[in-house]
Amino acid sequence: MIEAPRVKFLDTTTPPHILTLTLMTGVSALSMNVFLPSLPDMAVHFDVDYRVMQLSVAIYLAMNAILQVILGPLSDRFGRRPVVLTSFSIYLLATVGCIFAPNIAVFLGFRMLQAVVVTGMILSRAVVRDMVPAEQAASMIAYVTMGMSLVPMIAPAIGGFLGATFGWTSAFWLQVILGLAVLWLMWRDLGETRLSGHGSFREQLRAYPDLLRSPRFWGYSLSAMFASGCFFAYLGGAPFVGSEIFGLESGMLGLLLGMPAVGYLVGNFIAGRYSVSLGLNKMILFGGMTLVCGLTLSLLAEGLGFRTPWVFFGLMSLVGLGNGLTLPNANSGLMSVRPELAGSASGLGGAMMIGGGAAISAFVGTRLTVESGPDPLLVMMLLSGALSIASILVVIRRERQLRVTA
Repeated sequence: MIEAPRVKFLDTTTPPHILTLTLMTGVSALSMNVFLPSLPDMAVHFDVDYRVMQLSVAIYLAMNAILQVILGPLSDRFGRRPVVLTSFSIYLLATVGCIFAPNIAVFLGFRMLQAVVVTGMILSRAVVRDMVPAEQAASMIAYVTMGMSLVPMIAPAIGGFLGATFGWTSAFWLQVILGLAVLWLMWRDLGETRLSGHGSFREQLRAYPDLLRSPRFWGYSLSAMFASGCFFAYLGGAPFVGSEIFGLESGMLGLLLGMPAVGYLVGNFIAGRYSVSLGLNKMILFGGMTLVCGLTLSLLAEGLGFRTPWVFFGLMSLVGLGNGLTLPNANSGLMSVRPELAGSASGLGGAMMIGGGAAISAFVGTRLTVESGPDPLLVMMLLSGALSIASILVVIRRERQLRVTA
Protein backbone atom coordinates (compact mmCIF):
# COMPACT_ATOMS: atom_id res chain seq x y z
CA MET A 1 0.00 0.00 0.00
CA ILE A 2 1.35 3.44 -0.84
CA GLU A 3 1.77 6.41 1.42
CA ALA A 4 -0.46 9.22 0.25
CA PRO A 5 0.74 12.83 0.55
CA ARG A 6 0.18 14.44 3.93
CA VAL A 7 -3.45 15.47 4.21
CA LYS A 8 -5.65 16.86 6.93
CA PHE A 9 -9.25 15.73 6.74
CA LEU A 10 -11.71 18.65 6.33
CA ASP A 11 -8.85 21.06 5.64
CA THR A 12 -8.86 22.73 2.22
CA THR A 13 -5.25 23.89 2.59
CA THR A 14 -4.11 20.30 1.96
CA PRO A 15 -4.97 17.75 -0.75
CA PRO A 16 -8.27 15.88 -0.28
CA HIS A 17 -8.59 12.71 1.75
CA ILE A 18 -8.95 9.48 -0.22
CA LEU A 19 -12.42 9.03 1.35
CA THR A 20 -13.57 12.24 -0.30
CA LEU A 21 -12.28 11.11 -3.70
CA THR A 22 -13.96 7.72 -3.30
CA LEU A 23 -17.33 9.28 -2.43
CA MET A 24 -17.05 11.72 -5.35
CA THR A 25 -16.66 8.74 -7.66
CA GLY A 26 -19.33 6.71 -5.88
CA VAL A 27 -22.06 9.33 -6.35
CA SER A 28 -21.16 9.49 -10.05
CA ALA A 29 -21.58 5.72 -10.33
CA LEU A 30 -24.79 5.73 -8.28
CA SER A 31 -26.52 8.14 -10.63
CA MET A 32 -26.02 5.79 -13.56
CA ASN A 33 -28.03 2.80 -12.36
CA VAL A 34 -29.82 3.33 -9.03
CA PHE A 35 -33.16 4.12 -10.71
CA LEU A 36 -33.13 1.31 -13.29
CA PRO A 37 -35.48 -1.04 -11.36
CA SER A 38 -38.10 1.73 -11.41
CA LEU A 39 -38.10 2.21 -15.19
CA PRO A 40 -41.41 0.33 -15.71
CA ASP A 41 -43.14 2.45 -13.05
CA MET A 42 -41.66 5.60 -14.57
CA ALA A 43 -42.99 4.60 -18.01
CA VAL A 44 -46.46 4.29 -16.49
CA HIS A 45 -46.12 7.62 -14.67
CA PHE A 46 -45.12 9.51 -17.81
CA ASP A 47 -47.54 7.48 -19.98
CA VAL A 48 -44.86 6.45 -22.50
CA ASP A 49 -43.60 3.20 -23.96
CA TYR A 50 -40.86 1.43 -22.01
CA ARG A 51 -38.45 1.96 -24.94
CA VAL A 52 -38.87 5.71 -24.58
CA MET A 53 -38.09 5.44 -20.89
CA GLN A 54 -34.90 3.55 -21.73
CA LEU A 55 -33.66 6.70 -23.46
CA SER A 56 -32.86 7.97 -19.97
CA VAL A 57 -29.92 5.57 -20.03
CA ALA A 58 -28.75 6.21 -23.60
CA ILE A 59 -28.82 10.01 -23.46
CA TYR A 60 -27.12 9.96 -20.06
CA LEU A 61 -24.22 7.94 -21.49
CA ALA A 62 -24.03 10.15 -24.57
CA MET A 63 -23.87 13.34 -22.50
CA ASN A 64 -21.43 11.60 -20.18
CA ALA A 65 -19.00 11.05 -23.05
CA ILE A 66 -19.38 14.61 -24.38
CA LEU A 67 -18.91 16.24 -20.98
CA GLN A 68 -15.74 14.29 -20.28
CA VAL A 69 -14.10 15.97 -23.28
CA ILE A 70 -15.11 19.43 -21.99
CA LEU A 71 -14.70 19.14 -18.22
CA GLY A 72 -11.12 17.89 -18.27
CA PRO A 73 -9.71 21.00 -20.02
CA LEU A 74 -11.91 23.22 -17.85
CA SER A 75 -10.30 21.78 -14.72
CA ASP A 76 -6.83 22.20 -16.21
CA ARG A 77 -7.63 25.85 -16.88
CA PHE A 78 -9.54 26.87 -13.75
CA GLY A 79 -8.56 24.21 -11.20
CA ARG A 80 -10.19 21.03 -9.93
CA ARG A 81 -12.09 22.45 -6.96
CA PRO A 82 -14.31 25.07 -8.67
CA VAL A 83 -15.19 22.73 -11.55
CA VAL A 84 -16.19 19.90 -9.20
CA LEU A 85 -18.21 22.10 -6.85
CA THR A 86 -20.04 23.80 -9.72
CA SER A 87 -20.77 20.48 -11.45
CA PHE A 88 -22.21 18.87 -8.33
CA SER A 89 -24.41 21.93 -7.70
CA ILE A 90 -25.80 21.63 -11.24
CA TYR A 91 -26.28 17.90 -10.70
CA LEU A 92 -28.38 18.52 -7.59
CA LEU A 93 -30.60 21.02 -9.40
CA ALA A 94 -31.01 18.60 -12.32
CA THR A 95 -31.95 15.77 -9.96
CA VAL A 96 -34.66 17.89 -8.34
CA GLY A 97 -35.82 18.74 -11.86
CA CYS A 98 -36.16 15.02 -12.66
CA ILE A 99 -38.36 14.55 -9.58
CA PHE A 100 -40.79 17.32 -10.47
CA ALA A 101 -40.70 16.97 -14.27
CA PRO A 102 -44.26 17.34 -15.65
CA ASN A 103 -43.65 15.21 -18.75
CA ILE A 104 -41.14 12.88 -20.34
CA ALA A 105 -39.47 15.57 -22.46
CA VAL A 106 -38.66 17.70 -19.41
CA PHE A 107 -37.53 14.64 -17.49
CA LEU A 108 -35.13 13.58 -20.26
CA GLY A 109 -33.77 17.12 -20.44
CA PHE A 110 -32.94 17.13 -16.75
CA ARG A 111 -31.61 13.57 -17.02
CA MET A 112 -29.13 14.78 -19.66
CA LEU A 113 -28.07 17.56 -17.29
CA GLN A 114 -27.58 15.03 -14.51
CA ALA A 115 -24.66 13.60 -16.48
CA VAL A 116 -22.52 16.51 -15.27
CA VAL A 117 -21.93 14.45 -12.11
CA VAL A 118 -19.38 12.49 -14.17
CA THR A 119 -17.01 15.26 -13.05
CA GLY A 120 -16.55 13.36 -9.82
CA MET A 121 -15.27 10.33 -11.71
CA ILE A 122 -13.02 12.28 -14.09
CA LEU A 123 -11.44 14.65 -11.62
CA SER A 124 -10.93 12.19 -8.79
CA ARG A 125 -8.41 10.53 -11.13
CA ALA A 126 -6.88 13.85 -12.14
CA VAL A 127 -6.57 14.95 -8.50
CA VAL A 128 -4.72 11.73 -7.67
CA ARG A 129 -2.37 12.29 -10.60
CA ASP A 130 -1.74 15.85 -9.39
CA MET A 131 -0.73 14.49 -5.99
CA VAL A 132 1.63 11.60 -6.80
CA PRO A 133 3.76 10.12 -9.64
CA ALA A 134 2.37 7.67 -12.19
CA GLU A 135 2.86 4.30 -10.45
CA GLN A 136 1.65 5.69 -7.13
CA ALA A 137 -1.28 7.30 -8.93
CA ALA A 138 -2.29 3.91 -10.34
CA SER A 139 -2.25 2.48 -6.84
CA MET A 140 -4.33 5.31 -5.35
CA ILE A 141 -6.78 5.24 -8.27
CA ALA A 142 -7.19 1.51 -7.65
CA TYR A 143 -8.17 2.14 -4.04
CA VAL A 144 -10.57 4.93 -5.06
CA THR A 145 -12.26 2.75 -7.69
CA MET A 146 -12.24 -0.26 -5.37
CA GLY A 147 -14.62 1.61 -3.11
CA MET A 148 -16.58 2.85 -6.13
CA SER A 149 -16.95 -0.67 -7.51
CA LEU A 150 -19.25 -1.56 -4.62
CA VAL A 151 -21.82 0.99 -5.78
CA PRO A 152 -22.92 -0.75 -9.03
CA MET A 153 -23.30 -3.96 -7.03
CA ILE A 154 -25.73 -2.58 -4.46
CA ALA A 155 -27.33 0.47 -6.10
CA PRO A 156 -29.96 -1.41 -8.18
CA ALA A 157 -31.02 -3.42 -5.12
CA ILE A 158 -31.37 -0.26 -3.04
CA GLY A 159 -33.20 1.51 -5.86
CA GLY A 160 -35.53 -1.43 -6.31
CA PHE A 161 -36.42 -1.51 -2.60
CA LEU A 162 -36.99 2.25 -2.47
CA GLY A 163 -39.07 2.21 -5.64
CA ALA A 164 -41.27 -0.62 -4.41
CA THR A 165 -41.74 1.02 -1.00
CA PHE A 166 -41.88 4.74 -1.71
CA GLY A 167 -42.29 5.12 -5.48
CA TRP A 168 -39.87 5.88 -8.30
CA THR A 169 -39.00 9.40 -7.10
CA SER A 170 -37.36 7.96 -3.97
CA ALA A 171 -34.32 6.85 -6.02
CA PHE A 172 -33.84 10.46 -7.10
CA TRP A 173 -34.39 11.81 -3.58
CA LEU A 174 -31.63 9.43 -2.47
CA GLN A 175 -29.36 11.05 -5.06
CA VAL A 176 -30.28 14.49 -3.73
CA ILE A 177 -29.46 13.53 -0.14
CA LEU A 178 -26.18 11.82 -0.99
CA GLY A 179 -25.24 14.56 -3.46
CA LEU A 180 -25.74 17.25 -0.81
CA ALA A 181 -23.67 15.29 1.69
CA VAL A 182 -20.79 14.81 -0.77
CA LEU A 183 -20.99 18.44 -1.91
CA TRP A 184 -20.61 19.56 1.72
CA LEU A 185 -17.70 17.14 2.18
CA MET A 186 -15.94 18.43 -0.93
CA TRP A 187 -16.50 22.04 0.17
CA ARG A 188 -14.77 21.26 3.46
CA ASP A 189 -12.06 18.84 2.30
CA LEU A 190 -11.28 19.23 -1.42
CA GLY A 191 -8.14 21.33 -1.39
CA GLU A 192 -6.99 22.53 -4.79
CA THR A 193 -4.31 20.29 -6.30
CA ARG A 194 -3.98 22.07 -9.63
CA LEU A 195 -3.28 25.78 -9.75
CA SER A 196 -5.19 27.69 -12.43
CA GLY A 197 -3.70 27.08 -15.84
CA HIS A 198 -2.39 29.62 -18.25
CA GLY A 199 -4.10 30.68 -21.43
CA SER A 200 -7.70 30.54 -22.56
CA PHE A 201 -10.06 27.59 -22.55
CA ARG A 202 -9.63 27.44 -26.34
CA GLU A 203 -5.89 27.05 -25.81
CA GLN A 204 -6.58 24.24 -23.37
CA LEU A 205 -8.64 22.43 -26.00
CA ARG A 206 -5.77 22.85 -28.45
CA ALA A 207 -3.76 20.60 -26.17
CA TYR A 208 -5.78 17.63 -27.42
CA PRO A 209 -3.75 17.28 -30.66
CA ASP A 210 -0.59 16.98 -28.55
CA LEU A 211 -2.17 14.06 -26.72
CA LEU A 212 -3.57 12.50 -29.88
CA ARG A 213 -0.15 12.55 -31.55
CA SER A 214 1.30 10.42 -28.78
CA PRO A 215 1.41 6.65 -29.47
CA ARG A 216 1.62 6.07 -25.71
CA PHE A 217 -1.58 8.03 -25.06
CA TRP A 218 -3.36 6.04 -27.77
CA GLY A 219 -2.00 2.78 -26.40
CA TYR A 220 -3.14 3.45 -22.86
CA SER A 221 -6.51 4.88 -23.96
CA LEU A 222 -7.31 2.02 -26.33
CA SER A 223 -6.22 -0.54 -23.78
CA ALA A 224 -8.66 1.00 -21.30
CA MET A 225 -11.39 1.34 -23.94
CA PHE A 226 -11.22 -2.28 -25.11
CA ALA A 227 -10.91 -3.67 -21.58
CA SER A 228 -13.94 -1.68 -20.44
CA GLY A 229 -15.58 -2.64 -23.75
CA CYS A 230 -15.69 -6.23 -22.47
CA PHE A 231 -17.74 -5.03 -19.52
CA PHE A 232 -20.02 -2.83 -21.63
CA ALA A 233 -20.62 -5.78 -23.97
CA TYR A 234 -21.49 -7.85 -20.91
CA LEU A 235 -23.97 -5.20 -19.75
CA GLY A 236 -25.57 -5.17 -23.18
CA GLY A 237 -25.82 -8.96 -23.59
CA ALA A 238 -25.72 -10.73 -20.23
CA PRO A 239 -29.28 -9.81 -19.14
CA PHE A 240 -30.60 -11.38 -22.36
CA VAL A 241 -28.41 -14.46 -21.89
CA GLY A 242 -29.54 -14.88 -18.30
CA SER A 243 -33.26 -14.34 -18.82
CA GLU A 244 -33.90 -15.72 -22.33
CA ILE A 245 -31.25 -18.44 -22.69
CA PHE A 246 -30.86 -19.66 -19.11
CA GLY A 247 -34.40 -18.77 -18.00
CA LEU A 248 -33.31 -17.13 -14.74
CA GLU A 249 -35.81 -15.22 -12.63
CA SER A 250 -35.08 -11.56 -11.96
CA GLY A 251 -33.83 -12.07 -8.39
CA MET A 252 -31.24 -14.69 -9.29
CA LEU A 253 -30.29 -12.83 -12.47
CA GLY A 254 -29.63 -9.66 -10.49
CA LEU A 255 -27.39 -11.61 -8.14
CA LEU A 256 -25.37 -13.32 -10.87
CA LEU A 257 -24.98 -10.14 -12.92
CA GLY A 258 -22.80 -8.79 -10.10
CA MET A 259 -20.06 -11.42 -10.60
CA PRO A 260 -17.76 -9.11 -12.64
CA ALA A 261 -18.04 -6.49 -9.91
CA VAL A 262 -16.74 -9.02 -7.37
CA GLY A 263 -13.73 -9.71 -9.57
CA TYR A 264 -13.26 -5.99 -10.19
CA LEU A 265 -13.09 -5.33 -6.46
CA VAL A 266 -10.38 -7.98 -6.04
CA GLY A 267 -8.48 -6.66 -9.07
CA ASN A 268 -8.53 -3.12 -7.70
CA PHE A 269 -7.12 -4.37 -4.40
CA ILE A 270 -4.30 -6.21 -6.17
CA ALA A 271 -3.55 -3.16 -8.32
CA GLY A 272 -3.46 -0.99 -5.21
CA ARG A 273 -0.93 -3.33 -3.62
CA TYR A 274 1.39 -4.05 -6.53
CA SER A 275 1.19 -1.32 -9.20
CA VAL A 276 4.10 0.59 -7.66
CA SER A 277 6.40 -2.42 -7.50
CA LEU A 278 5.48 -4.06 -10.83
CA GLY A 279 4.80 -0.95 -12.92
CA LEU A 280 1.86 0.19 -15.05
CA ASN A 281 2.53 -1.75 -18.21
CA LYS A 282 2.99 -5.15 -16.58
CA MET A 283 -0.19 -4.73 -14.56
CA ILE A 284 -2.18 -3.76 -17.69
CA LEU A 285 -0.74 -6.74 -19.58
CA PHE A 286 -1.56 -9.12 -16.72
CA GLY A 287 -5.08 -7.70 -16.58
CA GLY A 288 -5.66 -8.21 -20.29
CA MET A 289 -4.33 -11.75 -20.14
CA THR A 290 -6.60 -12.53 -17.17
CA LEU A 291 -9.82 -11.44 -18.87
CA VAL A 292 -8.83 -13.19 -22.13
CA CYS A 293 -8.18 -16.41 -20.18
CA GLY A 294 -11.58 -16.15 -18.50
CA LEU A 295 -13.37 -15.68 -21.82
CA THR A 296 -11.39 -18.47 -23.50
CA LEU A 297 -12.39 -20.84 -20.71
CA SER A 298 -16.01 -19.76 -21.08
CA LEU A 299 -15.98 -20.47 -24.82
CA LEU A 300 -14.33 -23.85 -24.23
CA ALA A 301 -16.96 -24.74 -21.64
CA GLU A 302 -19.69 -23.71 -24.08
CA GLY A 303 -18.15 -25.82 -26.84
CA LEU A 304 -17.87 -28.86 -24.56
CA GLY A 305 -21.52 -28.63 -23.60
CA PHE A 306 -21.19 -27.09 -20.13
CA ARG A 307 -23.86 -24.46 -20.78
CA THR A 308 -24.96 -23.48 -17.29
CA PRO A 309 -25.49 -20.05 -15.70
CA TRP A 310 -23.00 -20.95 -12.98
CA VAL A 311 -20.19 -21.52 -15.47
CA PHE A 312 -21.10 -18.53 -17.64
CA PHE A 313 -21.48 -15.96 -14.86
CA GLY A 314 -18.83 -17.50 -12.61
CA LEU A 315 -16.11 -17.09 -15.24
CA MET A 316 -17.20 -13.48 -15.74
CA SER A 317 -15.55 -12.76 -12.39
CA LEU A 318 -12.22 -13.20 -14.25
CA VAL A 319 -13.30 -10.47 -16.68
CA GLY A 320 -13.93 -8.20 -13.71
CA LEU A 321 -10.59 -9.19 -12.19
CA GLY A 322 -8.80 -8.33 -15.44
CA ASN A 323 -10.52 -4.96 -15.63
CA GLY A 324 -9.67 -4.26 -11.99
CA LEU A 325 -5.99 -4.75 -12.85
CA THR A 326 -6.10 -2.92 -16.18
CA LEU A 327 -8.20 0.21 -15.74
CA PRO A 328 -6.48 1.98 -12.80
CA ASN A 329 -3.09 1.51 -14.44
CA ALA A 330 -4.27 2.47 -17.94
CA ASN A 331 -5.98 5.59 -16.60
CA SER A 332 -2.84 6.58 -14.71
CA GLY A 333 -0.75 5.92 -17.80
CA LEU A 334 -2.81 8.07 -20.15
CA MET A 335 -2.68 10.94 -17.64
CA SER A 336 1.11 10.57 -17.32
CA VAL A 337 1.89 11.18 -21.00
CA ARG A 338 1.46 14.92 -20.37
CA PRO A 339 1.10 15.37 -16.58
CA GLU A 340 0.31 19.07 -16.93
CA LEU A 341 -2.76 18.06 -18.96
CA ALA A 342 -3.97 15.35 -16.57
CA GLY A 343 -7.53 16.69 -16.52
CA SER A 344 -7.74 16.90 -20.31
CA ALA A 345 -6.25 13.42 -20.68
CA SER A 346 -8.63 11.97 -18.10
CA GLY A 347 -11.62 13.51 -19.85
CA LEU A 348 -10.58 12.48 -23.36
CA GLY A 349 -9.65 8.98 -22.25
CA GLY A 350 -12.91 8.63 -20.34
CA ALA A 351 -14.92 9.76 -23.35
CA MET A 352 -13.20 7.15 -25.49
CA MET A 353 -13.92 4.47 -22.89
CA ILE A 354 -17.61 5.27 -22.58
CA GLY A 355 -18.20 6.03 -26.26
CA GLY A 356 -16.36 2.96 -27.50
CA GLY A 357 -17.84 0.75 -24.83
CA ALA A 358 -21.38 1.91 -25.58
CA ALA A 359 -20.86 1.16 -29.29
CA ILE A 360 -19.61 -2.35 -28.47
CA SER A 361 -22.59 -2.89 -26.17
CA ALA A 362 -25.06 -1.79 -28.86
CA PHE A 363 -23.44 -4.04 -31.45
CA VAL A 364 -23.62 -7.10 -29.19
CA GLY A 365 -27.30 -6.45 -28.55
CA THR A 366 -28.05 -6.84 -32.27
CA ARG A 367 -26.30 -10.22 -32.54
CA LEU A 368 -27.77 -12.21 -29.66
CA THR A 369 -30.67 -14.60 -30.20
CA VAL A 370 -31.93 -17.61 -28.29
CA GLU A 371 -30.70 -19.82 -31.14
CA SER A 372 -27.19 -18.30 -31.11
CA GLY A 373 -26.73 -18.86 -27.40
CA PRO A 374 -24.10 -16.74 -25.62
CA ASP A 375 -21.45 -17.33 -28.32
CA PRO A 376 -21.71 -13.90 -30.07
CA LEU A 377 -21.31 -12.14 -26.73
CA LEU A 378 -18.33 -14.25 -25.69
CA VAL A 379 -16.60 -13.88 -29.08
CA MET A 380 -17.06 -10.09 -29.07
CA MET A 381 -15.76 -9.83 -25.50
CA LEU A 382 -12.76 -12.02 -26.35
CA LEU A 383 -11.94 -9.89 -29.41
CA SER A 384 -12.17 -6.74 -27.32
CA GLY A 385 -9.88 -8.23 -24.67
CA ALA A 386 -7.33 -9.26 -27.30
CA LEU A 387 -7.32 -5.71 -28.69
CA SER A 388 -6.68 -4.40 -25.17
CA ILE A 389 -3.57 -6.58 -24.96
CA ALA A 390 -2.44 -5.45 -28.42
CA SER A 391 -2.82 -1.81 -27.36
CA ILE A 392 -0.60 -2.11 -24.29
CA LEU A 393 1.99 -4.01 -26.34
CA VAL A 394 2.20 -0.88 -28.54
CA VAL A 395 3.04 1.16 -25.41
CA ILE A 396 5.67 -1.36 -24.27
CA ARG A 397 7.29 -1.32 -27.71
CA ARG A 398 7.24 2.49 -27.86
CA GLU A 399 8.88 2.82 -24.45
CA ARG A 400 11.62 0.41 -25.50
CA GLN A 401 12.25 2.55 -28.59
CA LEU A 402 12.47 5.67 -26.44
CA ARG A 403 14.99 4.01 -24.12
CA VAL A 404 17.13 2.96 -27.09
CA THR A 405 17.18 6.47 -28.61
CA ALA A 406 17.72 8.22 -25.24
